[in-house]
Amino acid sequence: MARNKTFNRRNVLIIIIFVLIAATGLTVRLGYLMIVKSAEYAERAEDLHERERAIKAARGIIYDRNGIAIATNKPVSTISVIHSQIKEPEKVIQVLSDLLDLDEAKVRKRVEKVSSIERIKSNVDKEIADAIRDYDLDGVMVDEDYKRYYPFETLASKVIGFTGSDNQGIIGLEVAYEKYLKGIDGTILTLTTAYGVEIENAAEDRIEPKAGNDLYISLDVNIQKYAEQAALKVLEAKQANNVKLIVMSPKTGEIYAMVNVPEFNLNSPYTLTDNMLEGIDMTTLTSEKKNDLLNNMWRNASISDTYEPGSSFKIITATAALEEKVVSLNDHFHCPGYKIVEDRRIRCHKAGGHGSETFIEGIKNSCNPVFMELGARVGLTNMYKYFKKLGLFQKTGIDLPGEAKSIMHKPEKVGAVELATISFGQSFQITPLQLLVASSAVVNGGNLVTPHFGITAKSPDGSTVKNFEYPVQAGAVSKETSETMKNLLELVVSEGTGKRAYLPGFRIGGKTATSEKLPRSSNKYISSFIGFAPANDPQVMAVVLIDEPVGIYYGGTIAAPVVSEVFDNILPYLGIEESYTEAEIKEYSIGTVQMPDFIGKTVKEVKEILKEVDLGEVYYTGEGDIVSEQFPLPGEKIERNSDLILYLK
Repeated sequence: MARNKTFNRRNVLIIIIFVLIAATGLTVRLGYLMIVKSAEYAERAEDLHERERAIKAARGIIYDRNGIAIATNKPVSTISVIHSQIKEPEKVIQVLSDLLDLDEAKVRKRVEKVSSIERIKSNVDKEIADAIRDYDLDGVMVDEDYKRYYPFETLASKVIGFTGSDNQGIIGLEVAYEKYLKGIDGTILTLTTAYGVEIENAAEDRIEPKAGNDLYISLDVNIQKYAEQAALKVLEAKQANNVKLIVMSPKTGEIYAMVNVPEFNLNSPYTLTDNMLEGIDMTTLTSEKKNDLLNNMWRNASISDTYEPGSSFKIITATAALEEKVVSLNDHFHCPGYKIVEDRRIRCHKAGGHGSETFIEGIKNSCNPVFMELGARVGLTNMYKYFKKLGLFQKTGIDLPGEAKSIMHKPEKVGAVELATISFGQSFQITPLQLLVASSAVVNGGNLVTPHFGITAKSPDGSTVKNFEYPVQAGAVSKETSETMKNLLELVVSEGTGKRAYLPGFRIGGKTATSEKLPRSSNKYISSFIGFAPANDPQVMAVVLIDEPVGIYYGGTIAAPVVSEVFDNILPYLGIEESYTEAEIKEYSIGTVQMPDFIGKTVKEVKEILKEVDLGEVYYTGEGDIVSEQFPLPGEKIERNSDLILYLK
């Protein structure tokens, strides 16, 4: 009996001790949580009762070299719903599906979803957003946002690029300069109950967004327009697949224009252009096929596609031969219309041959046998040495995504035949931009520049964030060879195959090319021309490629005039003035005449004056633009001399 009492007391004591220990532990833990961790748990509790909504930051604006905005922002809204606050779900579903043109089932699914916040649609035009806001629906949020807007629509579309629904760059400069253009979103913090209902009259925290930096680029809207106009004209006239045209400063690498027609509309980048839909059965167009077509439509072929350059590459071969001193200007060659290399008979473009000719004549004639001989004299090792010095084994480093590399034979795979064809631009592939950069080094004194668009990034207040710099490799070509090549390429335009690029008053240099596409039996060609001006001090250089023209396909016939047209427009625009030779003045009857004063004269009186001074045909315009070849009605007076445009015969 005594043992049982002792045992019971012991058990009670153990229980009491255990309870005391547990109570002490709980007290310590509670004190730790209430005192030491109080701030953390208060913050967690606050977070639990706060709802965060983003305020989109404005993306930086892209300006051309003259300060013209080419990528801006358009105010839009994002429509969202908060499930716990919706009082009239059916009305919310009806209004949002109708005004946002969305499937009712899709809207219902999001409205009925139990979550803190559900986005219904972004990039909603302001007018529609205001209409939704006017309904004053509980649980429907209309938040400010921005949508990218491109005022010139198709202009330089594959260069500028566009953004996605999240306002992030997708292609082109928009993605290349994403870290500068993208701003920092702000937030709206709203206090809610534990059930997610916003507390009325509670203070709202707002963190303001920070706009992205503005980007200033070298592209010139006016030069781009001139270039696109010329490219579209030949695209339509020759029913070509596409036309690529790049205009660049050979001294700095700044790109003034980069054309890839047909272009697409940057404000509706997911709408396929007509040329992409040719031959497509829309009933069988799968989403996968459409994505392939879109990627092809967005592709910047000037930097992403390689091709055999053909005769324009003779610029590089001639440069290597002059640098290695294996040829002089008066060296003589003989062209019977072909050249035998090992067991191959490789022909010249002139079937009957050019006969006896000097090196200078060989360049003017673009004679293949002459250049095959030059290639053999230079040798593969030295040819590849200059390819490397002129950047042909590497990407140019342009500040755009998607640049391709050249496709060259490994040296051990190059025999005499391959070397011969390489010498006149076949058996390898480069991009149009690589050819332009290499040729620029040849005529600019030997500096291998980095082609680029980016000039400066500035904050919204106008302060400079970064001035972009690009590497230049000096000594790619000697100054002596550069001077010689400028003179030779000017002769190609004034007297040789590039005559259709000739412009009176301007010194133009250049080289034509007609490349036969693979397989050779396809009879499909790329016509091209590369030109620069002024020939004695190049300020601008351009290359144009016409892919698969119909009918006449010779580069000198259809490509050279394209560059001539561009130069005719942009040289005066760039401040390069005409300087006529005596021969040009005589041939084109160039001179100045004293303009008679026509103010206050009737048409009859004007005609009498013109008979005496013999100024040529006269067109009445009214505002300086030709609207009719007829003068005003008899008796009507001329109000200003600018109403008359005189065309001299």
